[in-house]
Amino acid sequence: MAETGHTPEPVVALDGVSKTYELGGETVEALADVSLSLPEGSYTAVMGPSGSGKSTLLNLVGGLDTPGDGSVTVGGRELGGLSERERAAVRGGEVGFVFQTFNLMPRLTAVENVALPLVFQGWSRDERRARAEERLADVGLGDRLNHQPTELSGGQRQRVAIARALAPSPAVLLADEPTGNVDTDTGAQVMGLLDDLHAAGNTVLLVTHERRIAEHAGRVVHVRDGVVERIEDLDDPTPGGGA
Repeated sequence: MAETGHTPEPVVALDGVSKTYELGGETVEALADVSLSLPEGSYTAVMGPSGSGKSTLLNLVGGLDTPGDGSVTVGGRELGGLSERERAAVRGGEVGFVFQTFNLMPRLTAVENVALPLVFQGWSRDERRARAEERLADVGLGDRLNHQPTELSGGQRQRVAIARALAPSPAVLLADEPTGNVDTDTGAQVMGLLDDLHAAGNTVLLVTHERRIAEHAGRVVHVRDGVVERIEDLDDPTPGGGA
């Protein structure tokens, strides 16, 4: 799906990407000849039913998987040509992950969880602590630095996860069903935070099966059976608390 007009350089570009899996002796085509680009500062939602390929797409962008055919480029680097160590470096520096299940380390405090990705980037202890405190303040948790995940609400845990994703200043923020494990009111707060992060210049790629969540984005990529059915531009994305 080629971009038209004068747009910023793409942070992410998929070109003719296909991916198959072997499940129970059968070959399942998760993605088929998908092309898509994310301009810098864009907010894109990928929407589709379970099994449509949207999570596979997210995993390919995040360098957690590799395509069978085609290319995936993130931050100017084509992931297929990288070693596993080099892909790990891209995951750690260019991509920020926000998972539905938070994936926080239970025995670490909020500030330690947020600082953790920076260990693998070679930051000093003082630098890691300062950046983690800054990111937690950005998501409204400057007063919860030393709380462990069990001492935080679901919404607060998701905010810690977002702060952790933002710690290395990634090129793109990937959010996989970020409101799936929180109640409606908390989900609205999480989506409001993602809206604010996009407004501050962050590139966001959101995966969801819910229309009301997808409407926070500037455009919606509709996927079904491994293909992009259509790309919908939203003239009036839902602001803040529309989740």
